[in-house]
Order: sequence, then C-alpha cells, then structure tokens
Amino acid sequence: MIKNIIFDWSGVINDSAENNLLVTNEILKEFGAREISIEEFKNTWEQPYIRFYNIYLPNITVEEVRNSYKKYFLKYLKAKLYPKIDEVIKDFKTQGLQMAILSSDLPEILLSEMKSFGLENEFVDMIADAHDKSEGLKDLIKRNNFKIEETIFIGDSNHEIQEGKIVGVKTGAVTWGFSTKERLESLKPDFLINNLDQLKNIINQ
Repeated sequence: MIKNIIFDWSGVINDSAENNLLVTNEILKEFGAREISIEEFKNTWEQPYIRFYNIYLPNITVEEVRNSYKKYFLKYLKAKLYPKIDEVIKDFKTQGLQMAILSSDLPEILLSEMKSFGLENEFVDMIADAHDKSEGLKDLIKRNNFKIEETIFIGDSNHEIQEGKIVGVKTGAVTWGFSTKERLESLKPDFLINNLDQLKNIINQ
C-alpha cells in the first residue's frame, strides 16, 4: 500500500516541457550549439541535466547552465499547471497521504510556482536545486520516516526511475513530461502513467 509520494516538479506537476525547450535553446545558442526541436528534446533529455547539455556542449559546466537558466527563466518560463493535478494532489492529502517534492528547479522558482498553483500547503517536505537526486531521495525518506515499501517516486525522466530503483521505492513515470513514452518504457518503471486516472488508480489500489 502506498502511503508516501515523492514528486518531481517540472514535467510532472508543472507542465513545462515546451517552455523549458525555449530556455534550453537559448542556452545552447549562447554557448555556440544549434537549436533543437521538441521531438529531439524529448528523445535526448537526461538527468542529472548536465548529461543532457554535455551531448551538445561537452565542456559546459553545471554552474554555467545554472547561471544561464536563471537569466532566461523570467523571459520564457511561465508556470503552467498540468490540468487538474492540483485537485488530485489535494485529494491525496485529504486521504492522509504524505507528499514531498524533489526537484532540480531553483528554490525561488519552485516556491513561486507552488504558490501560484495553490499547492504551498500540500507537501510535508521539499528539496530543490537537486542536480543529482540520489542523496535528496534518501534524505527525504529518512527525515520524514517514510517506509521504503510504502513510498513511490514519480517523475518524467530516466533519473527518477533509476534512483528510485537504487533506493528501493516504487517508481512511476508520467508520459506528459520531458521524455517520450518509449524512452520511459525502456527504463522499466514500476508504473507507466499516461493520465491522472491511472495515477489515482495506482495510489489507491
């Protein structure tokens, strides 16, 4: 039985793939690489995100990506809630589920978006700016006394699936985020989630 949910943010709760592509292309252009399409973005996106950027810019650093991301964020990144996921999250809380956020987004961005979605009071804990989520996942589980067998990590990329498997929690991959359904399927998450009805059924089973 699932009692604890750890959510990734961008690509799961914040429906931000297309806006993040705009930011990504500005970063690629700034450092001399070509622009990419949304199809290429979804077929090559990886986390930790430096692995993705190093495909196109082998010498770029995490700090350079982070600084450029901040610069283009205000121009392109507009908070956009994945339709009705706020209602699902609030319903989960009413049911007594414990929920947390583990995200690579910068804290000031994450907190602002959380407030704009009316979700600032729904989560028991949050870790932001997590370039590599392995330690963050362990920390959230430990400091909130989550039982491994009662916890699921829900994301939209290779990283959430891989790290969830290493730690031993259940893994759920949503198909509306930064990666194609086929790429996610190949990573063999415990659950492939195409819509919110499937998410609710998985949590309530």
